[in-house]
Amino acid sequence: MSKDDQLLIGLLSISDRAAQGVYADQGIPALEEWFARALASPWRSEKRLILDERARIEESLKELVDELGCHLVLTTGGTGPAPRDVTPEATLAVADKLMPGFGEEMRRISLNFVPTAILSRQLGVIRGTALILNLPGQPKSIRETLEGVKTADGTVVVNGIFSAVPYCIDLLGGPYVETVAEVVKAFRPKSALRPPPQAAGEEASMGPS
Repeated sequence: MSKDDQLLIGLLSISDRAAQGVYADQGIPALEEWFARALASPWRSEKRLILDERARIEESLKELVDELGCHLVLTTGGTGPAPRDVTPEATLAVADKLMPGFGEEMRRISLNFVPTAILSRQLGVIRGTALILNLPGQPKSIRETLEGVKTADGTVVVNGIFSAVPYCIDLLGGPYVETVAEVVKAFRPKSALRPPPQAAGEEASMGPS
């Protein structure tokens, strides 16, 4: 399989204290663990841990998309109302298109868990052929945002934002991304679905008898 067939994910953790070594970054490890469980198709990642500085965030987003060719970039941290929280401003500065539904849904999901979700300024944008999403900084919130709201038996009450991500990547010309439905089920219209790949033995058995 070529690299063009793999989903390339940029993971950008934005934290002054983590970047300075005051404590260990939690955002990138949480995202890597989640993708290891959630994706059924090949993927690889490019990781960056940077200070909460607008110019540095903009530079990193441009590098991940324009130079490295990431199909999807996820940021963690810097989306609150504090003076140092500038991730949304940096993201908008490099955007070609705003995808407001992602920010709306992230807040709707988080409000099921904490009332302070209304303070979040997370958003989603398109740059070139890449989707960029601002996520929370805490591992629990990251998982909830991506997977959605579920009951104790795993029934989905509110879909997570990642349900819409694979089809968005399709529309941007990226690789076909498949998910593990028990973690998060990707939604596509019927016209965009592909049949599951056949095993070598199955393909051979379909020849003339």
